[in-house]
Amino acid sequence: MYLVAIAWLYVVVLMALAEATSEGGTWLGAVITLLLYGALPLGVALYLLGTPSRRRARRRAAAAGSVAGLDPDRGGHPAGDAVAPERKEP
Repeated sequence: MYLVAIAWLYVVVLMALAEATSEGGTWLGAVITLLLYGALPLGVALYLLGTPSRRRARRRAAAAGSVAGLDPDRGGHPAGDAVAPERKEP
């Protein structure tokens, strides 16, 4: 999967380079080419292709009975104030 992504980025970088160095091309056109043909579609594709592995990991965590995926500090207790409030005397 990553090999295809690297190859696609290689092609897009060459397209942007050709856009920037051509007679009628601009650097702005090269950046837009890089973003709209490279980064945006590749990000969406990698996100969609990574969905099954994220789903498997979530199911594996739920099957193990751990709340590690839901509770970041793994304490199992509600969050409270770290420091007790101090009262000023008049």
